[in-house]
Amino acid sequence: MAVTLTTPHARATARYQPVSPYKVRQVLDLVRGLPVEDAERLLQLSPKGAAADVRKVLDSAIANAEHNLSLPAEELYVAVAYADEGPTRKWGQPRARGRYFRIRRRTSHITIVVARYEEDELEERRRREESRGRGAATAQRRRAERVRRSRQAARRDEGHDHDHDHDRDHGPEGDAAAAPADAAAGAADEHPQEAAAAPEPPEGDAAAPGPSPEPSEREESE
Repeated sequence: MAVTLTTPHARATARYQPVSPYKVRQVLDLVRGLPVEDAERLLQLSPKGAAADVRKVLDSAIANAEHNLSLPAEELYVAVAYADEGPTRKWGQPRARGRYFRIRRRTSHITIVVARYEEDELEERRRREESRGRGAATAQRRRAERVRRSRQAARRDEGHDHDHDHDRDHGPEGDAAAAPADAAAGAADEHPQEAAAAPEPPEGDAAAPGPSPEPSEREESE
């Protein structure tokens, strides 16, 4: 039964997909009639192997609606979704006792049509979103935008801290602290004899012993 669409719509078709039409139709029955955002999330989390092929076709249909008809994705739903059987390639495998095991490589043509909601349905959806404060799609987009901004800020802070560490290691304070040591090393290189003749300071905190005191007058008289 053909479906007549009165609202703007766009379609996408993928032909000769290496998957059985029976498996594709099971996935298409899950997303038919859903908003495109809900359909994408369902296909992303679906464990079925044909979900990846169906998701690619759905993304192509949404892109056609956005670029060719200027329709926002928030106003689209999966209006039509079906899979036709493509050509079957015969294959086989030899088996024991001269038998031959027949293998059929089936293909399918996947078609998805996305259409814009009716005006009354759009008004009802906007009213529900306003009553809830904000829609699920709007919240998801804002959450993704916050995550993106936070990651950019973290990368900027990391680069800023690295610049500060580099300046601290090679800045004017580090050069001033290293200047006396470099000057002492240069003086030792220019006058090696003086550096060798200079007495080494005594170890420890004890002071070097001074000259012995002179004897007092009483001691001399005795």
